[in-house]
Amino acid sequence: MEYGNLRDALQYLVGLGEDGAKPEVLDINGKTYCTKDLARYDREEMAEPLKAASLTALVDYIKNEPHELRSNMIIQIVGPDQVKLISSLTKERNRECLFVTAINPNGFKFDNYYDQENFIINMQAGFQETDDLKLLLQVAGNVENNATASYGDDGISQKTTIKKGIASKVDVMVPNPVILSPYRTFLEVQQPLSEFIFRIGEDRDGSPIFKLVGADGGLWKYAAVEAIKTYLQVELENIDDITIIG
Repeated sequence: MEYGNLRDALQYLVGLGEDGAKPEVLDINGKTYCTKDLARYDREEMAEPLKAASLTALVDYIKNEPHELRSNMIIQIVGPDQVKLISSLTKERNRECLFVTAINPNGFKFDNYYDQENFIINMQAGFQETDDLKLLLQVAGNVENNATASYGDDGISQKTTIKKGIASKVDVMVPNPVILSPYRTFLEVQQPLSEFIFRIGEDRDGSPIFKLVGADGGLWKYAAVEAIKTYLQVELENIDDITIIG
């Protein structure tokens, strides 16, 4: 018999002996274990977190189910799209998460080109109405094929030809930067305004394509977190023993 096969056989027999042994309960450093894989079975049970997609649901839970909360709770604003309700440290130095509310991004793909129809649809569906949004939609909806020209070499300035009335056309400067308010955080709070660079290109067949590039360095995330924190502070001002961090 080869050495490797003999070793495997011996390990198998040892395993049989261990499996057949009667489990024993041990107390080690104040913790209770079982000799069967030394698994803890006296660990404090934790609840499965409830899940929702709004800040209102979180507030309703806290106000209507106070008996489910521990003595000290923390609302952690993880980011613009997720908030958690967790406990302070337990005796085991763990935290129990009771509630998670999260939203999905609006789906608009920044820094990606869209054809004319899809750009207009996604802009109308994924952004709050602002003056710059109206201007952008007007330009995007009236751009002529093979009409975009470079204007300067800074990668920002452009001019394009748009339809003006039934038969006339006019060259216009592409607006840049534009101030827009995409749906990127919870609907209970004001959507942060951000600067974007608007670019017009041409597809292989000469038809116009469009994209937006974020130009605020991610500052909108801090504004969104601060808006969420303010909303929760107002809604929960009469609730004690809850710390809001974000």
